[in-house]
Amino acid sequence: MLRRFFPLALAATAGLAAAQTDPVRFARYLDAVEQHSLDLAVQREAITSARAGVSIAGVAPDPSLSWDVGPKEFSREVNPKPRLGQSLSLSWTLETAGKRGRRVKAAESTVALTQANAEGVKHNLYSAAAGAFAEACRTREALLRQEATLQALSDVVRANEVRRKAGDVGGLELLQSRSERDQYQAAVVKARADVRVARINLAVPLSRNLAEVFGEQPLDCAYQAFEPGDDVTALVESALRGRDDVLIARATLANARDSADLARANRYVDPSVSLSYGYTPHGRSSVDAEGQPVDGSPRSNTLSLSVSIPIPLSRLQRGELVQAESAVTQALLALRQTELKAEADVRATHAQFLAARENLARYRDSVLADSQKVLEGMRLSYRNGAASLLELLNAQRSADDAYLAFLQAQSDLANATVLLQLSLAQRPNL
Repeated sequence: MLRRFFPLALAATAGLAAAQTDPVRFARYLDAVEQHSLDLAVQREAITSARAGVSIAGVAPDPSLSWDVGPKEFSREVNPKPRLGQSLSLSWTLETAGKRGRRVKAAESTVALTQANAEGVKHNLYSAAAGAFAEACRTREALLRQEATLQALSDVVRANEVRRKAGDVGGLELLQSRSERDQYQAAVVKARADVRVARINLAVPLSRNLAEVFGEQPLDCAYQAFEPGDDVTALVESALRGRDDVLIARATLANARDSADLARANRYVDPSVSLSYGYTPHGRSSVDAEGQPVDGSPRSNTLSLSVSIPIPLSRLQRGELVQAESAVTQALLALRQTELKAEADVRATHAQFLAARENLARYRDSVLADSQKVLEGMRLSYRNGAASLLELLNAQRSADDAYLAFLQAQSDLANATVLLQLSLAQRPNL
């Protein structure tokens, strides 16, 4: 009945349950990092602030409205007192040389620079997230190997206890095997702590506890093969089109050029225009010194226009132009240096990737199998009395060292893969 009426709800519940039980792949972890990272949240706010600067830059100077009343006569010698006049004036500043358009353009290039810087922060965040994920996988797999070795050593101790009772081995050999087992147990305790620490460190790029997002789901450490190709020149050309450091350098240069254009435009003076209307009421009639009547002044309505142009004495110095042009030159040099560094970075990370891939293949194809065969043969020889305990322990250490080196090579390849992908302006994918 429920399946009939609520098929979508059941499907969603089933999908949620599957998501909660499926191992966490690196792509899911990276998606969560992008969603929850506080560093990226800060960058998004910076972009919002920069976009607000565009509207601020487009604001024209406010006009000014003034109202005057007067003059009021206070002298006793003047009688009758003249009536108060009134005037209303409107003035505004006229921007020249396209200052408003250049301000807007400079603000827009600031937005582009802020967005490029956000991509740079994302690059560093990806690198940190990949390193933490690879380390968590390495420590977990190392712990599984060390726990298996501890179990094998415990089996040797139990076998020696039985053989001691039967008189096949001496008490010294039993004590030695037990001592080796107990010492190795300390390494297992440390490995368990390393696993917990590595899982805790996954919270740093995520900006929250891993359990809050994924619960207790294990990590999926089955890395995917990455094939960048052998044409390094083509990889360099592709990287220069999309690397965040190159984009930042280009955005910095564009912003410096727009700022220089604005600095040149700001050297032009802006005239002020004022339009005034004045009203003077009819003056009061009076009597002159000879006693003759004098008619009051007639009512007056006036309209006036005035233009004020600043004298640009301050423009005799060129300090702001020198600074702006110097910033453009610096940005040009920094862009060239960044492009050279990007090319070297692509070539270096490609070489490191090839070396890490070759090392991992060597461990996977020969070293692990050979060391495990030696260990199994030594265990059989020890059980048959044809090998000493010391030879067995040496074979066990050699096999463990080979496996831990294999895990480190796997982690190195994962890190090299991410570094190469980031150097090629690609989103990491393990």
